[in-house]
Amino acid sequence: MTSALKTPVVAAPNLTLRQPEKADGLRVYELIEQSPPLDLNSCYSYLLHSWHFADTCILAEEGDILAGYISGYIPPKQHDTLFIWQVVSAARYRGTGLALTLLAGLLARPACRDVRFLETTVSPSNKASARLFTKLAERLNCPLSISTQFDADLFGAGHEPEQLFRIGPFPAPLANSAQPLSH
Repeated sequence: MTSALKTPVVAAPNLTLRQPEKADGLRVYELIEQSPPLDLNSCYSYLLHSWHFADTCILAEEGDILAGYISGYIPPKQHDTLFIWQVVSAARYRGTGLALTLLAGLLARPACRDVRFLETTVSPSNKASARLFTKLAERLNCPLSISTQFDADLFGAGHEPEQLFRIGPFPAPLANSAQPLSH
């Protein structure tokens, strides 16, 4: 990593964290397809994330195995905010701290040097994501606010509302700090 930001130790010490490339789009699509209840977007969307937003997306591999992936971007009118679109860990890596490790790696990137807030939306039934972002706020010693962002009726039938989790402000941009996220 390009920063002093420390990441948690995960159960698989042979993980490589890196930016995705266009060729990773299909692998990411397949991982998310195998990870219900995550919303599966088109393969094309994952190709675009891996191309247009590679600086704010991250993946973890153990050899040829795609262990985890986070897609994110900096909204055009919020240059101090990293929005996390999706977080996924392959089944065998869940509960190991991988998602927190990926978030730490992402926040340490030069592309996030001006980031003071992290936002994401989480459906009420997604307890794992709620725990992840609550834990991130605790580790960063930052405020966390939760509010309704998208009512269920905006999605049509069969989708829960999405709550906005907003973490920050960070005490300083994390890409330039030694703020630890370790256990």
